[in-house]
Amino acid sequence: MSDSIFKKKPDYIREIFHTNTAVIGMIHLKPLPGSPRFSDGNLDSIYDFAMKDLEALERAGVDGVVIENAWDIPFRKPENIGYETVASMTALAQRIKQQTDLGIGINVLANGALQALSIAQAVDLPFIRVNQWVNAYIANEGFVEGASAEAMRYRSQIKGENIKIFTDVHVKHGSHSIVADRSIQDQTHDNIFFDADVLIATGTRTGNAADLNELTSIKNNSTLPVIVGSGMSEENAEEILRVADGCIIGSSIKENGEWWKNVSEERTKKFMNIVHRVRDRKEN
Repeated sequence: MSDSIFKKKPDYIREIFHTNTAVIGMIHLKPLPGSPRFSDGNLDSIYDFAMKDLEALERAGVDGVVIENAWDIPFRKPENIGYETVASMTALAQRIKQQTDLGIGINVLANGALQALSIAQAVDLPFIRVNQWVNAYIANEGFVEGASAEAMRYRSQIKGENIKIFTDVHVKHGSHSIVADRSIQDQTHDNIFFDADVLIATGTRTGNAADLNELTSIKNNSTLPVIVGSGMSEENAEEILRVADGCIIGSSIKENGEWWKNVSEERTKKFMNIVHRVRDRKEN
């Protein structure tokens, strides 16, 4: 099946990260204004925590980062995400960008595609992640619909065509019974048809590994780049990255393997050593 009714897209993994196997580290922001656990009064301590992660990730040699409001638990549905979240993430992303040349992406939880686009456009960032791009599912937040129709119109409205959309094919943290009659191949084609730029395979929740058969099915049904969005570790990196074009990694490279802790430079370097071996094999 042809990938799209539209013209073939560039390989945005290579274009943004300049490698055949990109490693994108997570910057999990501490609680932001408006969230139940925010208590600091300003953004300085949140920025300091994020910068520790950025510096460790850079020294270890990752290719990019995703900034995410991971501590804003419980997450709101997209239409209820507040102005304060967008303002805070914009301010933090701008400060972080000034300190690095890495490619930076934004993920606004839960499924805040329009909010992520507004941040990326304001800060001039190359990509966003959207967990539910097409179809619908029952998430922790309730019923969550695909964001693509409104998001693509909004991207056009703000002249943000330079911002690339990384989308989960089979989103984590929810039930897929609504679309259980649609195969992974169908859902892959749905994301492509609704104009995604990079596809993401994930596990069932943060830290859980993607199923290799599911990853292979997504990869075999698309010429778009496919990366893995959860559960990457030293143990599975070689097997998964032989298939995938990269990964987003968080939990396993944090202290004690816990996503809410700071990045461990040592863990990240060990992971990157494996990645370099995979890259060399791919190039040869």
